[in-house]
Amino acid sequence: MSKQAVFTMKLEHELREEFMAEAEASHRPASQIVREMMRQFVQRQKETREYEAFMQRKVDIARVDMRAGVGMSNDEVEAQFAARRAQVADQG
Repeated sequence: MSKQAVFTMKLEHELREEFMAEAEASHRPASQIVREMMRQFVQRQKETREYEAFMQRKVDIARVDMRAGVGMSNDEVEAQFAARRAQVADQG
């Protein structure tokens, strides 16, 4: 990937000095580390948005099912699993 853009930022002097020292200690250019951090951030943001969209679709489907009378209420689910827990406890 060609590097054609310049990114300028303001930060505290102490943070810059610590960062530069750690970059040097890891034998890597500071710009490479910043690019990696930016890529990781972008990837995390994308994954978060995708997960939130996935969960929203699941919620939307569940709401449609509940309105259609297909789902169970929380009380029904709790009762069903309480019965299952009791059954497993009796077997053990």
